[in-house]
Amino acid sequence: MIQIKNNEQLAMMRQAGRITGEAILKAREYIKEGISTKEIDTVIHDYIVKCGAKPSFLGYGGFPGSACISINEEVIHGIPKKSRILHEGDIVKIDVGAYYNGFHGDSANTFGVGKISNDAQALIDATRESVYRGVALAKHGNRVGDIGSSIFDYATSRGYGVVKKYVGHGVGHELHEDPEIPNFGTAGRGQRLFTGMTIAIEPMINAGTHEVRVLGDNWTVVTADGSLSAHYEHTVAITDGEPVLLTEVK
Repeated sequence: MIQIKNNEQLAMMRQAGRITGEAILKAREYIKEGISTKEIDTVIHDYIVKCGAKPSFLGYGGFPGSACISINEEVIHGIPKKSRILHEGDIVKIDVGAYYNGFHGDSANTFGVGKISNDAQALIDATRESVYRGVALAKHGNRVGDIGSSIFDYATSRGYGVVKKYVGHGVGHELHEDPEIPNFGTAGRGQRLFTGMTIAIEPMINAGTHEVRVLGDNWTVVTADGSLSAHYEHTVAITDGEPVLLTEVK
């Protein structure tokens, strides 16, 4: 069931989104060669708690971290570990949720560790651009397929694979709400968007195949061919006018 938020609820979601976005920016300060993903996770946890919120992911479905931190061919749901160390040239995806006053924010970004390859940077840039192309169509009266087709067409035109097994989603009182927001689809088809809907748009773009598999920890998703993957996500509010990025912090 789709949850429509009123102005008061959207204001609460803006606060949750701000904390989420700030936690990612705080984590970015620590991304360097030699640091563990567990150390980054601790930074994120402590910042969210300091803001009076709770990490949305901690314990969600049994997940052991406060953030999903995925490196290189890892697409999503990477478990933070003391033994998982960042190296020069890696790309690291940080996916964060913060629960504040009854609402969740959900956002992700991909960062390079030190100097990264031109191909890795191009993948990151294309993934970032694809989410904003999707966001531009998150308007009252449009349909979910408008968002997905825009993301898919842009990414595939550059030779990338768009992950289909995992999709975006509604977000609000629950971390995952209706409707699903695929990163593919047909323009003019799918659930219609209405003012007051809040959705997470999150393309996962691979340098190679769109196919993925889950590792033995039952969490970490990797590209099937070992190619690099990037992930970018914002929580977005549908309004009477332009879409509002609730997790964007500048």
